[in-house]
Amino acid sequence: MNWNQLISAKRFGMEEFHSERLENRSEFQRDYDRLIFSAPFRRLQNKTQVFPLPGSIFVHNRLTHSLEVSCVGRSLGNDVAKAILERKPELHNSFLPEIGSIVSAACLAHDLGNPPFGHSGERAISTFFSEGKGLNLQYKQLNGEQLSPMEWEDLTHFEGNANAFRLLTHQFEGRRKGGFAMTYTTLASIVKYPFSSSLAGKKSKFGFFVSEEQSFQKIATELGLTQLNDHPLKYARHPLVYLVEAADDICYQMMDIEDAHKLKILTTEETKKLLMSYFSEERQKHIRQTFHIVSDTNEQIAYLRSSVIGLLIRECTRVFLDHEDEILEGSFEGTLIKHISECPATAYKHCADISIKKIYRSKDVLDIELAGFRVISTLLELMIDAVTSPEKAYSELLINRVSSQYNIKAPVLYERIQAVLDYISGMTDVFALDLYRKINGNSLPAV
Repeated sequence: MNWNQLISAKRFGMEEFHSERLENRSEFQRDYDRLIFSAPFRRLQNKTQVFPLPGSIFVHNRLTHSLEVSCVGRSLGNDVAKAILERKPELHNSFLPEIGSIVSAACLAHDLGNPPFGHSGERAISTFFSEGKGLNLQYKQLNGEQLSPMEWEDLTHFEGNANAFRLLTHQFEGRRKGGFAMTYTTLASIVKYPFSSSLAGKKSKFGFFVSEEQSFQKIATELGLTQLNDHPLKYARHPLVYLVEAADDICYQMMDIEDAHKLKILTTEETKKLLMSYFSEERQKHIRQTFHIVSDTNEQIAYLRSSVIGLLIRECTRVFLDHEDEILEGSFEGTLIKHISECPATAYKHCADISIKKIYRSKDVLDIELAGFRVISTLLELMIDAVTSPEKAYSELLINRVSSQYNIKAPVLYERIQAVLDYISGMTDVFALDLYRKINGNSLPAV
């Protein structure tokens, strides 16, 4: 893979209209702006990140998380671009200086495909088909139709990352060709697992559904992504994926700890100890001196958090640059975070262990996951029954409830099921809960 081919301003779905624009914004900055002003991005403000949506204490939701990841991604991209240009000045006239803009835009989009209620939403969808009432669809024939093995893999391994790629590229009803019509490089930069669901194995991670295979292949071919093992549906990652992933890894780890402190799941002493462990004794001494000036506890935690983020940005930048050749060859293994220096690596792993033990298994987090599982499973059961038995009177009522942008009456079974998943995964937590209550008769419109 080479940088000249990897960074393209060509827009997906608008290839025939590709031309140089005479304006101050670059094509990649236009990607960023297009995402910021989009309805799916705005809906992230009402989707759970980890903790239940805020009451009296504000914690992160998917929107604030995505904005912060985008900021960190921009720093990573700018630092990497600057260093590569110093090494390879011949790339100054390429799009390489735009890496910061590309990564920040991809970071904005990385969670767009996640359903409501955090990661429990993904699990609820997958297990509905693998363990729940959707299991009977595996071999069932409806009007001569049956799901193919590949389509079944899509459903039983439902993945938010693959769903984000679909959201950005699929032509929904009444929309233009190419979906968001993003640049090829921004689209490639969000696909963490560039292979099909049939190659996901037990990890349930993949990058695109059957319906988007050709779209991804087209992008991969244009950008020169390395095909792995000569498999037509398995590619090496686009190099910028590593920076998007690192920005996400840095932010969710730090912000979950800060949120846990605000919610008193972690004490101030525990939080300071966790964050201090990233630094050498000399750096810790300087931080303690700063605490004499900044005495507010929350500000001290915020200062520590920002210091750790700065450290991890420098570390991940170094790892990327040290392994640039392997990344371009498609032979680099693991994430950038897993290759950082020993001291911050040990601290990061300890933070991850504490997060699993004290944060992700806390009562509030488990309660929202349980509720989300129930809500999504119920909505899926009713909507899937509606699209597989549309002749029923109740099915017709449900189908008419769905926005016209979703092709809920598609002639192909797989497409109807996908339309249901598009509809449900696009919901906010509040909308999903409200619809659940109305369907169950627990909430009725005012009469």
